[in-house]
Amino acid sequence: MLDSNILIHHQRGYFNIGEYLREHDIPIEDCYISEITAIEVKVGEILLKRKGYKFNVDSDAILSNFNILPISDCIDFFVKEKCRLQFAGTPMANNFDLLIGCTAVVNNLIMVTENIKDFKNIETIRIENWISR
Repeated sequence: MLDSNILIHHQRGYFNIGEYLREHDIPIEDCYISEITAIEVKVGEILLKRKGYKFNVDSDAILSNFNILPISDCIDFFVKEKCRLQFAGTPMANNFDLLIGCTAVVNNLIMVTENIKDFKNIETIRIENWISR
């Protein structure tokens, strides 16, 4: 499951994400994103257009390359994790990231993100960072 930052880096051709996929024989069609990531991409398109960016961002074209997983399947796990992290004193500040991470766990997918710290406390999550700066 690709986090929003990985998806955006891939679309912009940054950090050799496409090369990583080819080297590891991962077809783009085998990559998943959360409905939350789809929302973030669509919001980003509108905000970039509003700010007057010259390049064209077509969120529908970007999203058409990926399997989009619903968040409804992870509601129970999200609630459990939200409360567990709160009680442990390590709450996640961003509910969107928690939903994305919980979707990865429930669907038994590796969470691919540059923001390891944002996801590392989710129970049983598997994380990879494909970016080296």
